[in-house]
Amino acid sequence: MLCASEAAFFRLSPDGFCTIWYYWLMKAKLIFRDKVTFPDGAILEMILWKLPEKTTAQPHGFKYRLHYGLPGKTLVRYDNEKGKGDHRHIEDLEEPYDFKDVETLKADFFKDIEAIRGESFG
Repeated sequence: MLCASEAAFFRLSPDGFCTIWYYWLMKAKLIFRDKVTFPDGAILEMILWKLPEKTTAQPHGFKYRLHYGLPGKTLVRYDNEKGKGDHRHIEDLEEPYDFKDVETLKADFFKDIEAIRGESFG
């Protein structure tokens, strides 16, 4: 489902997450978007945008959401939601995340998934 207001687009995904994309993001360049559904029903989705300019909220110049979970349940999520900055979710725990670069972000995300699944992605 996609709808718009004067300031933002809202997207409700099949797994029940609402993503808010502000108009300034529409000028951003999509770096990658990938979604995998595992045989056990788990979903891995990664989205990364390069912003047209760095901001105080995103000094590294990226907007991202890396999600792993079951339908309706987050197990691991890394994102930099507006107003919260870089952070990660491990089930119900939310904590700040020290963004270094895209490669480290993906490696940290996969390491957390591997700990839950008990199998390696690399």
